[in-house]
Amino acid sequence: MKITTDTLRLDQVEAIVFKKEKIVLEKDVPDKVREGFDFLRKFSDEKLIYGINTGFGPMAQYRVNDAFRTQLQYNLIRSHCTGTGELLPGQYVKAIMLARLNTFLQGYSGVHPDVIHLLTEFINRDITPLIFEHGSVGASGDLVQLAHIALCLIGEGEVIYEGQRCPAQKVLEQLHLKPLQMHIREGLALVNGTSAMTGIGLINLIYAKKLLQWAVISSCMLNEITASFDDYFSVELNRAKLHPGQQRIAEQMRNTLSGTRRIRKREDYFYRHRTEEAYIRDKVQEYYSLRCVPQILGPVADEIENAETVLIREVNSASDNPVVDRTAGNVFHGGNFHGDYISFEMDKLKIAITRLTMLAERQMNYLFHDRINNILPPFVNLGVKGLNYGLQAAQFTATSTTAESQTLSNPMYVHSIPNNNDNQDIVSMGTNAAQLTKTVIENAFQVLSIHFMAIVQAVDYLKIQELLSDTGKEIYADIRSFLPLFIEDTPKYPDIERMNRYLKEKEIAI
Repeated sequence: MKITTDTLRLDQVEAIVFKKEKIVLEKDVPDKVREGFDFLRKFSDEKLIYGINTGFGPMAQYRVNDAFRTQLQYNLIRSHCTGTGELLPGQYVKAIMLARLNTFLQGYSGVHPDVIHLLTEFINRDITPLIFEHGSVGASGDLVQLAHIALCLIGEGEVIYEGQRCPAQKVLEQLHLKPLQMHIREGLALVNGTSAMTGIGLINLIYAKKLLQWAVISSCMLNEITASFDDYFSVELNRAKLHPGQQRIAEQMRNTLSGTRRIRKREDYFYRHRTEEAYIRDKVQEYYSLRCVPQILGPVADEIENAETVLIREVNSASDNPVVDRTAGNVFHGGNFHGDYISFEMDKLKIAITRLTMLAERQMNYLFHDRINNILPPFVNLGVKGLNYGLQAAQFTATSTTAESQTLSNPMYVHSIPNNNDNQDIVSMGTNAAQLTKTVIENAFQVLSIHFMAIVQAVDYLKIQELLSDTGKEIYADIRSFLPLFIEDTPKYPDIERMNRYLKEKEIAI
């Protein structure tokens, strides 16, 4: 895939990270990258510039002798490899490297062109540096996580390559790649930016968009199971409220339900004749988890759209300090490494996905609760009641997972703790926010996995397979191809995992 120095798009990120398309730079070395390096090399002579001939952070008051300027860059990288916790999965690491590469392509970093080449090789060859989840406070850049990438670029540290954990030096030698050499400020440039939180955020966004589509599809199939009325997602009802997200969700529901023979028109039941009964057996209005889908998922859709705007702006920005501006002929010190935009957006996104998860959990409860739905056996149990248990225990998993997401949805953005000798006296915690959003998104996939298992069981119990919309039929057939109808009790955790993979990997567009 050709990557220019203009604007990296979300579809390009997805193609590179998930489909393993190769990066082909617009030029061997974009002119503004080479020009930025050449400018900084000349400009930095006999001038005091942070991170070139000074220490870092509160150590910036100490001038570093010119003889040790190169060693300074190596020391920064090595000293900041202090990550702890679980390793980040490969696709997140790849997105982080892509985010850092794209920052360098803007031409404001003053790095040697070798950095561009080697980062591109790491991405294209699926060389995955070991990055740990904990380490960044989200200001002065994602120093710790990015230092672990930089360590591998200089031929130290460890990587995952061809499924094996091994020394970076060994892989570089095997592939005839030269370790990166420090020139002026490559060490600082590699670690000082928002690329970790941005890379994780981009993967979160890709998954969030997929989750929203699944939430719409599951809501439509639930409305088919219950034979709901069509005015809940009608043009007329939803255009009366002016939020674009709500109107998009209603439109997606109409498109998804095209061709269904299970959705009813209200006028056929209540408007074309006089109702005399004191008690109406047909439900006049469904529970909120069925009829308020556009109003609940609409804000989620709007937030996902906003998150995409913020993340794409950030990944195409220079998040360095200082910023090398060859056009202005100056080097500017400031705080572009501060991750507030990403931190704030990740907090909002995880709230939105938690809300989506809560909707799925309540819809699932509707399917499982026979005294509420009045059409299905308890827990969609197709066996002998009392002897068999259907998905009864799976609800425990879904409910506890939803509860965890509710707790994790407390914001990180307002949890700044001063550190670094109070040099970093207010920080964004953006990488923590992105990591928590990652967990909330994974939880949502797990809950939706159980929810879809319940949906297809309900479809089988009611024998309405042929009455579903085209989308409903496709999803039902897909799931039944790897998850047959079950009556007897069996361990369900392998089935949940298969469903999880399906929901993540299935290409859908509604």
